[in-house]
Amino acid sequence: MIDHVTITDLGVIERAELELHPGLNVVTGETGAGKTMVVTALGLLLGARAEAAAVRSGAPRAAVDAELQVQADHRAVELAREAGAWFDDEEAAEAPTTPDATPRSTLLLGRAVSAKGRSRASVSGRSVPVSLLGEIGSSLVTVHGQTDQLRLKSAAAQRRALDSYAGEEFAALARDYRARYEAYQARRAELEEITTHERERRLEAEQLQQALEQIDEVDPQPGEDDRLKAESLKLENVEGLREAARSAQQALAGPDAAEAVGDAPHAVELVEAASTALGPVQDQDEELAAIAEQISSVSGLLNDAASQLGIYAAGLDESGPERLAEVHQRRADLDRLVRLYGPDVDAVLAWAEESRRRLGTLQSDTDRLETLSAEIERLEEGLRTDAAELRRRRAEAGRRLAEAVGEELAALAMPHARMVVEVTETEELGPHGADAVTMLLAPHAGADPLPLGKGASGGELSRVMLALEVVLAAHDSAGTFIFDEVDAGVGGKAAVQIGRRLAMLARHVQVIVVTHLPQVAAFAQHHVRVFKSSVEDGSGSGGFTATDVRTLDEQERVSELARMLAGQEDSDSARAHARELLEAASGV
Repeated sequence: MIDHVTITDLGVIERAELELHPGLNVVTGETGAGKTMVVTALGLLLGARAEAAAVRSGAPRAAVDAELQVQADHRAVELAREAGAWFDDEEAAEAPTTPDATPRSTLLLGRAVSAKGRSRASVSGRSVPVSLLGEIGSSLVTVHGQTDQLRLKSAAAQRRALDSYAGEEFAALARDYRARYEAYQARRAELEEITTHERERRLEAEQLQQALEQIDEVDPQPGEDDRLKAESLKLENVEGLREAARSAQQALAGPDAAEAVGDAPHAVELVEAASTALGPVQDQDEELAAIAEQISSVSGLLNDAASQLGIYAAGLDESGPERLAEVHQRRADLDRLVRLYGPDVDAVLAWAEESRRRLGTLQSDTDRLETLSAEIERLEEGLRTDAAELRRRRAEAGRRLAEAVGEELAALAMPHARMVVEVTETEELGPHGADAVTMLLAPHAGADPLPLGKGASGGELSRVMLALEVVLAAHDSAGTFIFDEVDAGVGGKAAVQIGRRLAMLARHVQVIVVTHLPQVAAFAQHHVRVFKSSVEDGSGSGGFTATDVRTLDEQERVSELARMLAGQEDSDSARAHARELLEAASGV
């Protein structure tokens, strides 16, 4: 819903602030006062083409800004956020609401046009392309007028409107169909992927098979490359390791008896001597006994270490150049795999495991093709049956919609106009069935039905769209509706009916109407008047024309309706008639 619009230097409007409200808002004023500038301003916010000629004479630029209240989950808010727009979510969260209230966001739309023709658009403080502004604006506001695009001009929009009108039972069937259609499309996409890329998949399978055979031939084990690296380092330095072990063993336990020369002491002998020295006296003092026990433990540890050093050195003697050659060859085999399939052996094994699964999928393509083909055929058969049921229900809803719109058109001074909703079968299945929906209009008796927007004048087209929107409002509402020229070429009772139906539509959505008929204006909940005045600028050239916009109170409404009725707002009879119109309209 549009809350507030500010217009600056657009056409004859120097500056105007327009307060709008829920329900029916009407804009009136004398011819040439600038009523259509209000529609032009809103059109700019919907991405309409910007003309430099629209800038007020002498002004550097024209600007239009609007503040709208939008449901927080609306597509327009999502688009604005994606463009980087900022929303005060904390303030909205703290605002008091009733339990069933729908969270809302404030959206700011802006458009500026320079006198040189350059245009700039913004959404909630963020500069955006005009096309995005148009996409956001058109999702919130719909303009019906002679030169404006129809909300229901596209086949998709007409189909959506008809589906909404068809009711909840139809909607449930459509949801079930769409879920099955998505499954059908997924199977078709899988089948197409298999058949289209069959040669590539076969080549991929051969390459995976060769790679896995190469890996299986080597048969790497987890962590094997690290173990072999350590073993290689040991084998390459075996002489140094053996010499070090022997020297350490001799230092601990001394040389073998056969090799012993002299009486050089060694670690075990010295520790044992210390233990022997303490033995006779250790029971005489607890502290000394503890030290003796430590020395005894050290003696055991030294004997164990000396023994292990001997075993280690002997084991080195068993390893020879043959084992080193085997290790080097094994490492070379593993390195070839690592260069091809991973940074280490564990990565190679992980790649092999994933590749085996992929190979299994590729090798099962033949069986999968047969299964998919049968499943697709079964799904398509079911979808055809469901699509036929959707078509039957759409055709029925189309007849009801055409009849309801026809009744509205008769009340809008188009008694011979005829609405036709065609539902025709299409060859291809789609996400919404196998139907093409076309809304046609025969505006006069004997006229052939033509697509909406063709064969009708601007005023007639506006009335047709009003009739459609009134019928669809309870099923397919769309934010704010703006009607321009909806009352062109009508008067009397027809004008009253137009006003009545605009009020009916306004029960569901915000409606803004530019009108010159008092019968229409009388139905408004909020009445805005555009005033025109001449301003002297002191140059002697006659000055310039200025326009102001103001919301009228009840007494001002009477005066405005009297002016519209008789051109004399002070006429007692005209004011009485105006009050009569307001009183009659208040019952709607």
